[in-house]
Parts: sequence; structure tokens; C-alpha cells
Amino acid sequence: MDANAKKTALRMIPYGLYVLAAETGDGQVTAATVNWVTQASFEPPLVAVGVKKDSAGHGIIKAAGNFALSVLGKSQGQEAYAFFKPAARDGSRIGGHEFRKGSTGAPILASAPAAVECKLVNTVEIGDHSIFIGQVVDANVQAEISGRADDATLLLKDLGEKVFYGG
Repeated sequence: MDANAKKTALRMIPYGLYVLAAETGDGQVTAATVNWVTQASFEPPLVAVGVKKDSAGHGIIKAAGNFALSVLGKSQGQEAYAFFKPAARDGSRIGGHEFRKGSTGAPILASAPAAVECKLVNTVEIGDHSIFIGQVVDANVQAEISGRADDATLLLKDLGEKVFYGG
């Protein structure tokens, strides 16, 4: 296989940006920018999220048994960059950004235009990432979205020509 062709072809898949967060019962918290996310089923509503196995959050998500995906809006590039690196909690802030607890207890980025909360129902561990499959148990939208809902989502390409993940 031509390595450059593979990389280019895989990078042609468009990716939205989300902050994936979870908290264990003993207070361990993770919040990270992710982009390998897709809806996987209508009924029950399922999402699939790719998480690097050696990331700090991998074990926290498994231990928590639930997670939240905060959808980043077009103007939230700063938030995307903030969670590219490990983030510490300070009161209700993680990585310097305000969070609130969702109905599952998972942290939700307060400034996110929308979020879904998921119960972890399956984990597929193949390759260097695990696929966490979550059943959507709650959802919220902060304000009415005008136009197509997916047009309001910050995309990886919105961060500039030199920002890539994958391939």
C-alpha cells in the first residue's frame, strides 16, 4: 500500500470536533478533544467514539461507564486546542473552561452549543484506539440552531491547513 495515498485518502473523511468527558465515582476526570465520532444506530440511539488506548482518559471512561460528548461550535477553536492536551480540574472548571454535570454525572462543556450523554454499552479494542459505543440517554441544545445543524459544528479543517489527525 502506498503510505501517502492511504494517509491522504483517510484524511479526506470530514471530522467534527467534540470534547469527550467522563468522571469516575471517586472523582477522576477526563476531558479531551476528539474527532472520530459517528452516530451508529437510530434505535436505540448509539454513538461510536474512537479513543487512543494509551490516553489518560481511556481507563476513566471505562471505569465511569458513561461519558458526555460536547459538540464544539464554529467559534470554539480555542476550546478544541485547550483539550488537545491533558486538562486538570479546578472546581467546576476543567482545563480553564467551565463544565457542568449532566444527568449521568458526566461533565459537559458549559459553552458547547449541544451535548449528548451516553451510557457505555460496548467497547471494541482493536488497533491503537478503542471504539467506545455509547447509548444516548440524554441530549441538550443550548440555543436554537439556524440552518443545518451540522453546519454549526466546528470541523477539524476549520483549525487550519496544518491540523490533521489520522491517516
